[in-house]
This record gives sequence, C-alpha cells and structure tokens, in this order.
Amino acid sequence: MHSERGSVAAEFAVAMPAVLLLLATALGGVQLAGLQLKAQDAAADAARSYARGETAGLVAARLQRQVPGARVVRIGRGDLVCARVEVTPSGPIARLGLAAVGTSCALSGGR
Repeated sequence: MHSERGSVAAEFAVAMPAVLLLLATALGGVQLAGLQLKAQDAAADAARSYARGETAGLVAARLQRQVPGARVVRIGRGDLVCARVEVTPSGPIARLGLAAVGTSCALSGGR
C-alpha cells in the first residue's frame, strides 16, 4: 500500500502539460478563426470602397480601424476590383508564422 504513495501527484504532473498544450492549441485555433472572419469582412469592405472610387489612403485608414495591423492590396480584374487583406495574429500563435487572408471583389464603378 505504501508503494502507491504519491502516484496521483506524479500522474497529474505528467498529464497536466499535455492538457495545457491541448487547451492552448484550441484557443489559438479559435483566435485564428476569428481573425480569418475579420480579414474576410475587411476585404469585402475594402473591395466595395475601391469600387466606389475611394482613395487607397481612406481605405487603408478604415481597414486599420477594423483590423489593426492588417495590410490591404488592390487587385484589378477587368470589371472587378478586388482587395486582399492579410493579418498576422499576435500572441503566442504568431510564432507559427500563420496569417489570416481574406479576398473579395466588387463590380467597378458601383455606387
């Protein structure tokens, strides 16, 4: 009976890092998914703004209010004006080198 003494503490010490790693991975995935949604919404807004003829400076300023740290690129495709928004996550997940990217197009000249 005395040989089992402390086994619960040892098992807990072995299992706890794995549980914390799993939790951190899940939370990082949720953060990245939320950032992806923000990037997609910002790309749609930027594409509509470019299609209405707004300046790149105005679009970039609006984008920074929506998603701080995001970068936008305007892409012309015939009658369409497209915007590609890229956001790098902050915090520990940034070490993975992942980025959230959203792309959207709007008909040029739309008012």
